[in-house]
Amino acid sequence: MLWGFLEALLGHACPGCGGPLDGPLLCAACRRALKAQGTGEVVYLGLYGRVGGLARALKYGRCAGLAPLLARPLAEGVLAQGWALSGVTAVPTLLPRLLQRGYSPPELLAKELARLLHLPYRRVLVRVRYTPGQPTRGRERTKLPSRLFLPKARVVGAWLLVDDVLTSGATFLRAKEALLQAGAERVYGAFLAVRDPAALGPYR
Repeated sequence: MLWGFLEALLGHACPGCGGPLDGPLLCAACRRALKAQGTGEVVYLGLYGRVGGLARALKYGRCAGLAPLLARPLAEGVLAQGWALSGVTAVPTLLPRLLQRGYSPPELLAKELARLLHLPYRRVLVRVRYTPGQPTRGRERTKLPSRLFLPKARVVGAWLLVDDVLTSGATFLRAKEALLQAGAERVYGAFLAVRDPAALGPYR
């Protein structure tokens, strides 16, 4: 294919498997392999060891175009769970990281999920305190301040809260608490990758 030839010529590799690209952004084999898993209250594409390359490409590689590709299997996973959702929102990104990347990966995913699920997307939460990135915190990553996020809007019903990676679960928990404070009756989660499988325990 012409696309594959051009990508090979430019030295581009598939962010999913590291192999040659035979289509835009993601190779055909990785596209076929994308399938969400559900564990009660959350859905995700896979463990970090398998799909971490996709999360890194979206988060650090400026591959915003991956969001629609990755959101589609997540949306299928959400539909399979049968949740009666009222809307979709995202875990807020720190302003310095937003300015550095030019976009928020969780928000890109959340907006695509909202579109595919025919639900409203709203920026319900605001991040009011800085914490280091979760992968850098070691055992301290679970000790996050209780008021890390605050609601800036009122909501009703069940909501889908989207983040790119579930590490220890601490950040998601704080965002979930704030979303419940905003009026949500129940909060479900959607992620690209799960770094620590133990973090899924409370949501099974």
